[in-house]
Amino acid sequence: MNIHEYQGKAILRQFGVAIPQGTVVKSPDKAVEAAKEIRKKAGNNTWAVKAQIHAGGRGKGGGVKIAQSLDEVKQYAKDILGMILVTHQTGPEGKIVNQVLIEQGVYYPGPGEPKEFYMSVLLNRDTGRNIIMYSTEGGMDIEAVAEKTPHLIFKEEIDPKVGIQPFQTRKIAFNLGLSGKAFKEMTKFVVALYKAYLNSDASLFEINPVLKTSDDLILAADAKVKLDDNALYRHPDYAEMRDITEEDPAEVEATQHDLNFIKLNGNVGCMVNGAGLAMATMDIIKLSGGNPANFLDVGGTANAETVEAGFRIILKDPNVKAILINIFGGIVRCDRVAQGVVDAYNSVGDIQIPVIVRLQGTNDEEGKKLIDKSGLKVFSAISLQEAADLVKQVVN
Repeated sequence: MNIHEYQGKAILRQFGVAIPQGTVVKSPDKAVEAAKEIRKKAGNNTWAVKAQIHAGGRGKGGGVKIAQSLDEVKQYAKDILGMILVTHQTGPEGKIVNQVLIEQGVYYPGPGEPKEFYMSVLLNRDTGRNIIMYSTEGGMDIEAVAEKTPHLIFKEEIDPKVGIQPFQTRKIAFNLGLSGKAFKEMTKFVVALYKAYLNSDASLFEINPVLKTSDDLILAADAKVKLDDNALYRHPDYAEMRDITEEDPAEVEATQHDLNFIKLNGNVGCMVNGAGLAMATMDIIKLSGGNPANFLDVGGTANAETVEAGFRIILKDPNVKAILINIFGGIVRCDRVAQGVVDAYNSVGDIQIPVIVRLQGTNDEEGKKLIDKSGLKVFSAISLQEAADLVKQVVN
């Protein structure tokens, strides 16, 4: 589950990670009130006005502004709220900004120069261990750094038996070129960040930039956080952070029916049971000349109602030119799936796109009879290759 920057920073604060003073607001007047309150606490006269959407690259898209006065805070909040913010992660359609984070300015005069770093914590699936990835090139897209200057990206792998060790935090601070107070602050920052990652059951903490201020404090100036959906039952307070307005409506609807659904940009809708079979089905569609429009796993407990819901969700995609239903009846019964297809077909009405159905396994004969007797205009397939050939036939 993705969460907003201000929510990620709230989690970081819980575990002792230093963050700037900030308040999220939904109107220009509230933005001014928040800025005044921040000035009382932090004593600064500059503020950052930051759009809150689930996407990176907000600054390049005009969603982050530095205000030098309260009038500018109000104007920037007015400009950003309600805008359609387009970044490299939103796609050309962009996302509407419903709230902004008003935050203390952290680039202020001091004895030294501010410096931006990159740092993230995530799982290395090849080794089964968490890693801290970091770079001196903060504020930039890490993909660009990896492509152009890979020697500037460092990785520190954590042994789960002993956790992060002091020598590792010192190594990170050293590789970032820090010394003195900033060195000590960075070691504390790394320990707190890793603790936040572990205890929140996150799948990603990305801080870009980690800021060394002009007086050698280390702050999380930004925060991109992804939480593990499967662990949210342990964190009901985090589950409440979900913002469905930032999610694809089809994916939101799918979760309401306990369907594993991910929208893609193809032209062939997929309904399959089992993640492995779903991946194989998507591969077959691709090899046949089509492109999968979604990943949809109805699971092992699917019934006619969930299948109908999945069918409806797929049909809402205007790019879908055909639907491939590929069910292997192990736990799930093929006749249940067939009944769901029939119910969906009758409920939705006139369906103009081809539907290919492949049922194999438990009660597959009964399922085929249900579809045959229904009078539906569907293509029936026995083998996966036959299904692929039908896909090629109907989409080309």
